[in-house]
Amino acid sequence: MGNVLIFLEQADGALRPAALSAISFARTAHQAHGGKLLFLLIGDNVKAAAEQAATFGADAVFTVEAPALKNYLAETYAPIVVKVAKEQGASLIGGTATAVGKDLLPRVAGLLDAGLAPDVSAVLGARQFRRASNAGNVVQSLEVLGDIVVVSARQTEFARATPAGSKSPVTAVAPGQIDARGAEFVELQTQKRDRPDLTEARIIVSGGRGMKDGKNFAQIEQICDMLGAAMGASRAACDAGMVPNDLQVGQTGKVVAPDLYIAVAISGAIQHLAGMKGSKVIVAINKDAEAPIFQVADYGLVTTWEKALPELQSELKRVKAH
Repeated sequence: MGNVLIFLEQADGALRPAALSAISFARTAHQAHGGKLLFLLIGDNVKAAAEQAATFGADAVFTVEAPALKNYLAETYAPIVVKVAKEQGASLIGGTATAVGKDLLPRVAGLLDAGLAPDVSAVLGARQFRRASNAGNVVQSLEVLGDIVVVSARQTEFARATPAGSKSPVTAVAPGQIDARGAEFVELQTQKRDRPDLTEARIIVSGGRGMKDGKNFAQIEQICDMLGAAMGASRAACDAGMVPNDLQVGQTGKVVAPDLYIAVAISGAIQHLAGMKGSKVIVAINKDAEAPIFQVADYGLVTTWEKALPELQSELKRVKAH
């Protein structure tokens, strides 16, 4: 067996939460696969993030830096991952199944003529993995038969890693020729919010179509601000125009697994459950006692949101006051 090389995402001089999940996956994969555990960071100024990565117990951390690598492009990043993988004798290359990972890793697999195991939820062996499909109702076991395997790990299935205490050596690697193949980074458009990102939040409060109107989400926003939580929504609420589509939680939205997920006026369609049922604690508030959401909830309250949310706000204020 060769070595294990894991691509770690970073931003603003620090590892992204997705990278911490990638490290947890890496530790499990390395235990099954053997060889050396190697981390790779790519960008324009990744030294601080690399020093952080060096505290997680890898055999080595590699950095590739250049002004042309400041902004992610699969066309420039994928050949670098391939180059480092070949130089370091990696036979398992992985990362997290984020928007970047889903774009980058299939291209890496293509360049290496390697098998791809996408969006895995567990490691079963050196080249064997588990993944969910059909809105989480089917669990597949898959095996990559080639000599090299590329894997993307579902972020919500691997807890954020904590430092190992040891310090790994950090080595700079020359990027070689950087060719974007005609692609050009133009602009990154993001919506600025004061609340945490859905995929990185430890607490999420989501509203459904039962909220009736977009203006009623103001009550959910108030609770989010009191809890330091992210706000989410069901697809039905997004499709109805109550809230922006980037707040959608579910199979066709964002898959999340926070420490606490509060579902307000969400019935629990299978597509929504597929996106949040991995949450550690689920609280459901719904007036319909037969709503499917209660099947996955750890705590359920059968009542209207009009009654429950003001009471919840009042209780949170009381607790914060003490």
